[in-house]
Formats: sequence, structure tokens, C-alpha cells
Amino acid sequence: MRSASVLEVSSGTGQHVVHFARAMPHRVWQPTERDADCLRSITAWLAMDELDNVKAPLYLDVDDLVWPVAHVDAVVCINMIHIAPSSATDALFRGAKTIMNTGGVAVLYGPFRRQGQHTSPSNEAFDRLLRAQNPEWGIRDLEDVVHVADKEGFDLQESCGMPANNLTVIFRKR
Repeated sequence: MRSASVLEVSSGTGQHVVHFARAMPHRVWQPTERDADCLRSITAWLAMDELDNVKAPLYLDVDDLVWPVAHVDAVVCINMIHIAPSSATDALFRGAKTIMNTGGVAVLYGPFRRQGQHTSPSNEAFDRLLRAQNPEWGIRDLEDVVHVADKEGFDLQESCGMPANNLTVIFRKR
């Protein structure tokens, strides 16, 4: 029986994939990043922990039409869609669709607005800060993300409130 495989899109420094790999040793984790400094950081995190369920990090720009993996059971994306143009959300689901079978899971984590409203004053301030850095960035409406996911063949399964006014949002591929 093969282990379930998880692709982490936009792994950042690598600390999340190390945490999840320790907590879920029955999953095979594939970190990815487009930033060279982050790829080096992921490699350093992995060198500190000898985790046999984490593969070497791969370069991935979510906008690439072909991703560097052929198949995964799940895609995890933490704190990316609000620090990227909204087109990155489209690209995330488009790419995930191509590498997952029916029943695959896509998990997003981060801040979201609901029905056009911020969920907290701190998220509203964070959104202003993001948009000041880059007008294409910003906290996304959950309903817009659900629409994008639906268009690419994913159904919303669950949305869970998390610390610091974030959400974990789980989608399943039809």
C-alpha cells in the first residue's frame, strides 16, 4: 500500500512541511517554492531533521502550466493567495486539478474575507498593508475562492476558524 502524497505549494522557509511531516509520518511530503532563498531554507530545515517522508524541495511557480510532479493525493497551500495576484488562486486550482485524481484534497490556510467583509480589524489592517505593498495583493473573499475552485472541479468541504483570524479551507476534487 502506498503512502498518500502531499504537495505543499509555496513552502516558504520549510518550517511548515517539517512540522506536518513529523505530525503525519504516514504521508509523503513534497515541498515546493519559486524563491531561491526559500528553496535553500527548506533544504536547511530538512538537513536539521532526518525525515524520510519529505522529498527534496522542487522549484514551482504556481503559474507554470506544467508542474514538476505527476501525481499527488493532496495539495496544501499556506499563506500564499493573499501575497500574490488573484490570478495565482486560479493557477493553484488549475495546477492541482492536473495532478490529482477524483477525491483529491486541496487545503488552503490564511486570512479570508467573508461576503466582502473582513473578519477582524487586524485582518483589515493587514489587507491595507498588503495592498500598499502591491495593489494586486490582498485578502481574498472566501466566496470568490470557492467560485474559482468550483470552476476547476473542486467542491468546498469545510471551512474551519483558526487562530489569528485565519481559516483552513478544505476542497475535494470532483
